[in-house]
Amino acid sequence: MISEPSSWRFECYDELPSTSDACIERAGKGEADGLAILALSQTRARGSRGRIWADPGDSLALSVLLRPDDTERAGNTFWAFIAAVAFYDGLANGSISHRLRIKWPNDVLLDGRKLGGLLVEVDGTPAEHVVIGFGANLVCSPRISGRHLACLAEHVPICDPHIIAPRILERLTHWRRIFQRDGFDAIKRAWLARSLPIGSPLVVSDGKTYSHGLFMGLGEGGELLLDREGKRERFVTGEIFYGDFSLRKMEADCASGH
Repeated sequence: MISEPSSWRFECYDELPSTSDACIERAGKGEADGLAILALSQTRARGSRGRIWADPGDSLALSVLLRPDDTERAGNTFWAFIAAVAFYDGLANGSISHRLRIKWPNDVLLDGRKLGGLLVEVDGTPAEHVVIGFGANLVCSPRISGRHLACLAEHVPICDPHIIAPRILERLTHWRRIFQRDGFDAIKRAWLARSLPIGSPLVVSDGKTYSHGLFMGLGEGGELLLDREGKRERFVTGEIFYGDFSLRKMEADCASGH
């Protein structure tokens, strides 16, 4: 059963090592669907691809514990897209702006610079539980050599995690219901409305090679579709670059320690 916004069991802490680790620990003890944990500071935050997420302070550090129903268990790969749309809506307060874009599959960018990201951790096949971590720079962005990051305060005046977190939870409830009722096609349409326009130039990297092409949307399973000189290719993993490619490549190399 999907938790209503008012029935989320919302907990807030001044500091935690990791909100996602806290949710995973609680899942192991049998915690039910609908737990949400917010921390005003994290000391061991985790990002995607094994990276450490730098917390500059006054940030969003929110994780949720979900218990998928039968419909959701059939689409474990779709959680990143459901969560990304909810994340976007919560940050943007329900509006869609050309300045804010979802980068495949689930980063949120402001003016081409990373503002926030998701970490989805699924336990079991089919999933027994799902933990989704939402991290965003709100008032300021961390200073990381070679990277140019963004914060929400550059876009909207209200950047209080106590306000933004409940908005994300409300939208996550909404989009879970949409997925259950209408399937992934409805989520895909919403995701595409918040991402790059079709035909935008992209580069996909596996860390060694770089595939240049035009963004052509999402496949049935959420894979990225890239038109490479008239040939459509599908990518299920990879680092995505757009805008100033040389700058984005440099940022990625610095983030990975190269």
